[in-house]
Amino acid sequence: MLNIFSLSNGRLVQEEIESLEELTQFQPIWVDLESPTLEEKRWIKQHYGLSIPEDATDEDIEESARFYEEDNGELHIRSDFLVDDEDDPRSVRVAFILNQHNTELNSCGVLFSIHEEDIPVFRLLRLRARRAPGLIEEAKEVLLKLFDADAEYSADTLEGIYDDLKKVSAQVLDGNVTDSDAQTVLADIARQEDLNGRIRRNMLDTRRAVSFMMRSKMLNAEQFEDARQILRDIESLDSHTQFLFDKINFLMDATVGFLSINQNKIIKIFSVASVALLPPTLIASVYGMNFRVMPELEWEYGYVYVIALMIASALGPMIYFRKRGWLR
Repeated sequence: MLNIFSLSNGRLVQEEIESLEELTQFQPIWVDLESPTLEEKRWIKQHYGLSIPEDATDEDIEESARFYEEDNGELHIRSDFLVDDEDDPRSVRVAFILNQHNTELNSCGVLFSIHEEDIPVFRLLRLRARRAPGLIEEAKEVLLKLFDADAEYSADTLEGIYDDLKKVSAQVLDGNVTDSDAQTVLADIARQEDLNGRIRRNMLDTRRAVSFMMRSKMLNAEQFEDARQILRDIESLDSHTQFLFDKINFLMDATVGFLSINQNKIIKIFSVASVALLPPTLIASVYGMNFRVMPELEWEYGYVYVIALMIASALGPMIYFRKRGWLR
């Protein structure tokens, strides 16, 4: 899918392009390619003189090769954006290409973004730019606003994690945690831990991208200050992710502790039963010995006496354990 975004009365206007002829009719500041076809890449090559790398969105590109500037003035940035999907939270790689200096090409002053799926941050920026005139004036501001929106999206996701952990915490600290409840709680905690880790990695990636833009001297004074504010926001998110990691570890330890308590209860029952049955077993062993002189064997009520003695010897420890509270 090929979408272009042009400025009209200070607002960002979106157009979906379905042919090369349509592409030549606009002067956009942002060209967004979502899962681009070979034909769409050919249109970009023909009209803008821009060749999109085959590995633009590959995940296995070395970290050091994700931010660089070509000899022809093209700025290349590959950054990850968070997708907080309930079933499959993930990060999506986006490749940005910006030609700042080569005025001979139609690509000069146009930001190109390439990615394989729709990204919530992109939708958020498009919505804001349509509603707020003057929010964006050039391609570099599109890139900055995307990173700014990414930080806000991560902050919203962190709030969601905290709300979910709050519910889990209430369930765990209630004290009545069964084994099945513990399994559900551990699964929820593991999901929140994974999502929190993705956010922290995503913020690290965004920090590197914004820092690269600042070092490249492509920003004016106002944009440079906006970039510094994004870095400050990311710094505050880092401390919040650490707080959530600590909370997750506490809940994990508490849940595992309740599992251990439940297991100890089962072991205690078996231990009490073993101790309670020890005296009857001893009595049965004594009267099972083959001695010639055992008076109780000739006694008319010997059998009843031994059975009653075994029951009494079993009940005695049980009553004692109950009074001590060991059977609760």
